Amino acid sequence: MNTSLKVQRSTFKWAVIVIAAAAITLIAGADASAMLTAKANHDHITIDFFYHGSSVSVKGLSDPGRDLVIKIASPEGHQVLKQKGKVAGILWMNVGSLSFERTPNFYEVFSSRRLDDMLTQEEREKYALGYKALEKSIEVSPVKNDEEKSRWFNEFVKYKEASNLYASSEGKIETTTLADGHQEYFILTQWPHQATPGEYTVTVYAVKDGKVVEQAESHVNVAQVGMVKTLASMAKDSAVFYGFLSVGIALGAGFGVGLIFRKGGGAH
Repeated sequence: MNTSLKVQRSTFKWAVIVIAAAAITLIAGADASAMLTAKANHDHITIDFFYHGSSVSVKGLSDPGRDLVIKIASPEGHQVLKQKGKVAGILWMNVGSLSFERTPNFYEVFSSRRLDDMLTQEEREKYALGYKALEKSIEVSPVKNDEEKSRWFNEFVKYKEASNLYASSEGKIETTTLADGHQEYFILTQWPHQATPGEYTVTVYAVKDGKVVEQAESHVNVAQVGMVKTLASMAKDSAVFYGFLSVGIALGAGFGVGLIFRKGGGAH
């Protein structure tokens, strides 16, 4: 009986030791692999009367030799664009509207290499990385088939790129190998004044063997301040008063210009 009890205690002791060692190994392994970090510098952008855009840098650490993808995007939403066409074969006019669902108003993707070479199609679509993957995730209506959807999506991207709200590039992420063997990355992007107030998510993906193996996030907040914020709130909450105020300011400005011209002898 005593011998059996001793054997059981010895077995239990070794089981505890093995479990503890396994737990320590897992924790150490998790810490070793969780190397990816992300930090957006200038992460709070304020819009005032003198605002003409800004710049945002993203930097952090990753495991050595990792391919990287950086995506900066606004929340998905609903957007409507006017559809133009020829009326009577002569005049270009608005002939309808297209609705784009689950679409970010702002979308930028930077990659260390071509996305097609770095990631499988399944992974690109899973994380909506690149225009092709984004096209898969959004809904466009009314369209008759996938070919028409693709055509209008390409037009939508051209419009967004012309407005500085969409961008996709490769090879612009700078990387440096540190003394401890880790990889430091950095990218600087110009923040367009067309980007509306709100919170934007910066997501960094570490890639290995065609798959995303780590993710890290940061955020950029864009907010109106001062008189710009006051006028925007007035336009939203007191549209009638804002309209009268706008007309009054316009009339006052016109009257002031007229006085200047009369005093300077510019009016005849």
